[in-house]
Amino acid sequence: MKYVVVGTAGHIDHGKSALVRALTGTDPDRLEEEKRRGITIDLGFAHLDLAEGVKVGFIDVPGHERFVKNMLAGVGGIDLVLLVIAADESVKPQTREHFDICRLLGIEKGVVVLTKSDLVEREILDLVRLEVQDFVKGSFLEGAPIVAVSSKTGEGLETLKAELGRLARELAARSEESHFRLPIDRVFVMKGFGVVVTGTMIAGKIEKEAEVEIFPLGRRVRVRGIEVHNAPAEVAVAGQRTALNLVGVEARELARGMVLAPPDLFQAAPRLDCALTLLPSARPLKNRARVHFHCGAAETLAEVVLLELKELKPGQRAYAQLRLADPGLYLPGDRFIIRQFSPVTTIGGGVVLDNEPSRHRTWDASVGAALRIMEQGDREARVELLAQQAGELSLAELVRRTGWLTSEAVRTAKALEERKQIMVLGQPPSLFVHSKHFQALSESVLHALEQFHSANPLDAGMTKEELRGRITPRSSEQPGMPSVALSNAVLQSLAALDRIETKGETVRLIGRQVQLGVEELRAKEQISRAFEAAELAVPSARDILTKLQIDRPRAEKILQILLKEKALLKVTEDLIFHRSALEKLRALLARHKGKEGRISVSKFKEMTGLSRKYAIPLLEYLDRERVTRREGEDRIIL
Repeated sequence: MKYVVVGTAGHIDHGKSALVRALTGTDPDRLEEEKRRGITIDLGFAHLDLAEGVKVGFIDVPGHERFVKNMLAGVGGIDLVLLVIAADESVKPQTREHFDICRLLGIEKGVVVLTKSDLVEREILDLVRLEVQDFVKGSFLEGAPIVAVSSKTGEGLETLKAELGRLARELAARSEESHFRLPIDRVFVMKGFGVVVTGTMIAGKIEKEAEVEIFPLGRRVRVRGIEVHNAPAEVAVAGQRTALNLVGVEARELARGMVLAPPDLFQAAPRLDCALTLLPSARPLKNRARVHFHCGAAETLAEVVLLELKELKPGQRAYAQLRLADPGLYLPGDRFIIRQFSPVTTIGGGVVLDNEPSRHRTWDASVGAALRIMEQGDREARVELLAQQAGELSLAELVRRTGWLTSEAVRTAKALEERKQIMVLGQPPSLFVHSKHFQALSESVLHALEQFHSANPLDAGMTKEELRGRITPRSSEQPGMPSVALSNAVLQSLAALDRIETKGETVRLIGRQVQLGVEELRAKEQISRAFEAAELAVPSARDILTKLQIDRPRAEKILQILLKEKALLKVTEDLIFHRSALEKLRALLARHKGKEGRISVSKFKEMTGLSRKYAIPLLEYLDRERVTRREGEDRIIL
């Protein structure tokens, strides 16, 4: 079954609702005020089963100028438009505005319907037909069917249905293989069920009991029930008019314009980079002008920051950044409309190119070049650009900024990896790094290590964490440290090239060793001899270091070198012994074992001449080294 959404457009009282009622048998005017006043105030919905597996959902939009914003809430998800023009009045102001909106939203197919044909003579009808042909010339409706109908007598309805069926079959079916999105256009409470929201599913599919997230509310809720075209369903798919019964939220928390989408996947955008077109009939649009922004069912105020011009002239097209008063869920490719702040009239529209742009301050040629790639480039070009801008790009970020499925994002990145334009890290793939950024980080690592060795000749190398904090490329526009995964990948690459070596958490340039000057060599010898002479009755390290002729920081580093070389051994934080002293102690215990296999604390103190301050830590050290094993108050000599 193919699901197609058809929207009506046209001036007030040109018979849009009557046409939908005549086609479907359903009255789209659902509000009492609408029926009393005889005009459509809010969106109305109906559906029609056409032949050959096509189901049409109609969105009947209001024509009165005061309700154009309601019209915009419904027109964003339509596939075909019925441009309704009354034969007895021809083209009127809202006909033009609605038609402009359809063109700006990129609608590609439709039918012109001349309603109330029973009220005019054939000559008048032919004249209106000629006027309409001239009106749509140069647009997507040039050459489209123009069908005269009478909702009262039924004349022309079958012809209209046939044309709708033909156009519907020509449309490509909306893909269910994408992340679902449902812009909310109605919220109400149904007795016995609770909160219900409705909208036109613009992408993907949703099943009963699924969890969804409400944007920009950020609330996770459960779908308890689904209705599609007023009938219960287990699943709703793209192109269907859908009602969802939600659990976990109150109706007062929801509003038209919010969007349902998969949880933990997207985030609400406070600003958008876009391609913006101003209508020929509009007044010039100045930089930083405030406008009404409409996308999907959402409406908010926005500041227009022109990125190429100081002023956008009527009929002109340019790149701009929209800074939204209220964040919302928008993805690249989404179409939008802008209306003048005051008086409120439609002045233009465009397409979202980037839903997570930086805040542009002044015009930069690189911004325009990047947006041209976002607009005109293929998927691979866009991924390379995003990776280049970010340096490193997570899979989650790539999906969030494109709206693609994870599989498509990975497939595109893999194609770039084959051409060595980006690197794919992780298993499964989770991080994409632009090759130039990776190379810059590698050079930064070598530079940082060179500087470190020059400034710290007594240190064996840098810790990985310290190095990670110092390897942001000097030419990089991305502030902050690289991720641990990227940092480790860079180090592994350099190690494989024999440029660096790692030992535990320490990194150094290949072949670099600790370099001691004459003073440091003399101090090292003095420290070693002092501990060796003290045998087991060692003084504190502080006492030994203060007697040296070099400064304390260098003395402490030399002490650490001796510990790393195992010339000295640390038994506790306060007790350090020379290796020879501990070797003599082991020999002493071995000789005692020949006489007796056990030794007490008191006997150990007597043999070594040590106080308890030294004896207990040394016995615990011998236990750790498996020279002895404690048994009660004694030690077994192993």
